[in-house]
Amino acid sequence: MAALYPRASRPLLTEALTDTRVVMLMGARQVGKSTLARQIAREDHPAAIVNLDEQPAREAALADPEGFVAGLPRPVLIDEVQRGGPDLFLAIKSRVDEDLSPGQFLLTGSANVLRMRRVWEALTGRVEIVKLYPLTQAELEGSPTNFVDLAFARDLPPVEDAPVGRDALLERLTRGGYPEARTREPRRRARWFDSYIQTSLERDLEDISQARKLSEMPRLLRLVAAQAAGLFSAHGISQRLSIHAQTVESHVSLLEAIFLAQRLPAWTPGLGNREVRHPKIYVSDTGLLLHLLGADEKRLREDDQVTGKALENFVAMEVVRHAATSQESPRLHHYRRGRDEIDLVLENRAGDICAMEVKASATIRERDWRTLARLRDARSKSFRCGVLLYTGARTVPLGDRLFAVPLSGLWTG
Repeated sequence: MAALYPRASRPLLTEALTDTRVVMLMGARQVGKSTLARQIAREDHPAAIVNLDEQPAREAALADPEGFVAGLPRPVLIDEVQRGGPDLFLAIKSRVDEDLSPGQFLLTGSANVLRMRRVWEALTGRVEIVKLYPLTQAELEGSPTNFVDLAFARDLPPVEDAPVGRDALLERLTRGGYPEARTREPRRRARWFDSYIQTSLERDLEDISQARKLSEMPRLLRLVAAQAAGLFSAHGISQRLSIHAQTVESHVSLLEAIFLAQRLPAWTPGLGNREVRHPKIYVSDTGLLLHLLGADEKRLREDDQVTGKALENFVAMEVVRHAATSQESPRLHHYRRGRDEIDLVLENRAGDICAMEVKASATIRERDWRTLARLRDARSKSFRCGVLLYTGARTVPLGDRLFAVPLSGLWTG
């Protein structure tokens, strides 16, 4: 059985329940939403529990949402709330508009129900959303480390004896962060991912769109995996699928809505230009990415192209997950200008930035952090920290506000 891991999102949820009427925990299937929400409902914020995956509760919610909500005790946890349909959210809105007390509803949802216009309109100003991702390596290790907060504080982990080389990371990359998948050996894990993809594409898309019957979706996901950690090209995918590029855009948005893919926009110093640059795209979990690519530990060890893609995807999604629970609440981007490229640029609400570059090598040279240094010099006042994440043994200062940190610093800080 999957072990029970402490989740960094738990304090965010319990805090939100102290001052917000509706709190929604959203994320992909099988990342532990129900487990975490039930822990909170039993230990932190005592609440009744209703599961809309169960047929009687779901049918009652669909048939008479107003009556269903009126009959619920409060506080209440409604698990898989999207199964109750848009009218259930309107009924919740009516209740919390009559009673302004916080912590009445804790909701969990697998699909991004906020894509439904009526849901978005019903909950605006009444709900706080907390996203739950697959397990971080820090959560797996039981570490409270938030690497994003450490980077903004320039308090990078002083790692001294990290395992050297990519081989030490192979199992972490292939197992990924889904609790259930991690318990299985490679052959059984592959079968789990096959079923997971089928269920996510069929059931979750049914909840939020009419795209459930599109036969291109599984192949589209594989093509997204092929572009992972690179610039996203809807045109390139559209040619492979023989569908319009705008259709590719809308379908990739659906993959993002069910938390299987994530795009990061380009960063530029001016606020107005970010949306016109090509984003980079990632698969939400590196174990899932490698399954889609058909790559195992042997191929990771031998194929540098796959290793580079997997390693950047791994780091990017670890940082995305840390950012979701960070005190800084930064937005994530990538940076490309001419020949200069930086894998991740994080910008907080104050406009301060941290930049992170990923290298598969255990040996680093001045050219590896040259672009970080140029960005530091160009944005001196707002530049907090530049980090070169690599497969070496120890943390090394590289100059003014620049550091090389072993990848294990993501979970051993």
